[in-house]
Amino acid sequence: MNTTKIASFKAYDIRGRVPDELNEEMAYRIGQAYASLLQPGKVAVGYDIRLSSPALAAALTRGLVRAGVDVVDIGLCGTEQIYFATDHLKLDGGIMVTASHNPADYNGMKLVREQSKPISGDSGLKEIEALVIAGKEVTGQAEGRVEKVDIMSDYIQRLLSFIDVDNIKPFKVVCNAGNGGAGIVMDALEKYLPCEFIKLLFTPDGAFPNGVPNPLLTENRKTTAETVRREKADIGIAWDGDYDRCFFFDENGDFLEGYYVVGLLASQMLKRHPGAGIIHDPRLTWNTIEIVREAGGIPVQNKTGHAFMKERMRAEDAVYGGEMSAHHYFKDFAYCDSGMIPWLIVLEIMSGSGRKLSELVAEREKRYPVSGEINRRIADPAAAINRVLEIYGPGSLHIDRTDGIGLEFDCWRFNLRMSNTEPVVRLNVETRGDRELLKEKTDEILELLGGE
Repeated sequence: MNTTKIASFKAYDIRGRVPDELNEEMAYRIGQAYASLLQPGKVAVGYDIRLSSPALAAALTRGLVRAGVDVVDIGLCGTEQIYFATDHLKLDGGIMVTASHNPADYNGMKLVREQSKPISGDSGLKEIEALVIAGKEVTGQAEGRVEKVDIMSDYIQRLLSFIDVDNIKPFKVVCNAGNGGAGIVMDALEKYLPCEFIKLLFTPDGAFPNGVPNPLLTENRKTTAETVRREKADIGIAWDGDYDRCFFFDENGDFLEGYYVVGLLASQMLKRHPGAGIIHDPRLTWNTIEIVREAGGIPVQNKTGHAFMKERMRAEDAVYGGEMSAHHYFKDFAYCDSGMIPWLIVLEIMSGSGRKLSELVAEREKRYPVSGEINRRIADPAAAINRVLEIYGPGSLHIDRTDGIGLEFDCWRFNLRMSNTEPVVRLNVETRGDRELLKEKTDEILELLGGE
């Protein structure tokens, strides 16, 4: 490989089209480079349901084994199971072959070191990319061994440790796995819970016959919402492909913004861990800060992105961290994100409060209405953000630069940030209970931004 940059190496992970941007040769080289950089003794390897994943995982494993690394093969799994296995088995690292919610012809890898600490652009991924480009063959004194390990039972028990199962009421729950891997875990969890689970698209299928599982896309929510209404269910849950994110629908089939879920989970975690730190992202903040402070916790704002969130979680020894994009991080899950723990906790909140899911968030939605994240494709994102800053900056009470720009006023605030991977800016607006002001300011900023 004679290029100086590999297209599939991104800010936080590896993602690219198969086979031109990611293939078995590159997977082998990534295994070799990971071994060369980290010098690990034993590493977990797993893969998602994509059609290309088993072959890429096998090539990755060959690269590690050739370099003298022992591989714990946990097989078909979700990203969080690699996090769990690495931490639980006290391994030196872990690699998950997945492209999460990307199109079907994509694949990728998420890499961690010991204790499931993330490997991203500023913590080793660039060095791994350079080693892949160099292409130097790495051999150990002896080849590593491959051991197949079934972690499902221990993983399920870890998930259940976050709730008191005896307190869960017999809810009717609609579950949409989107032909990803979540259905396998749900089938394993089902016997421990008194709920009736209505299962949608539970068969793993990497061809994604019903579309790539990404519930953030409005068009992908219809099936879950309609089923909740038809079945008169108490709650709906949907996951992305590698189920490190979950998304909620209330008993009316209405989609819940992830922002309000962060507040719900923070409040519940603080009941068990009074006075603890809660990490939140800077896109939408007022609701989370108010809830955390009222519950006696310490709200800590941090830059968006799993690597940044996990690093801050460890630094603050925070019990929970939440991003409005549906990433939820837990201290007792190696400070990592899980798409299974959140809905278990939400069921426990509903059980303990006796309130419907819509009732749990209605007051917060009224107090802090939001625009939802709006993406605009713009030729020059930096110039567009500067235009907005020039107009709104002088009259603002505070300008926050944790991630993009966050401007605060008496009754409203907004965050505007650039995508790491495409010419897109992402806008989030919230107000203090004023929906008319929300629409007015959202429309103003979008007009100023331009684009489409």
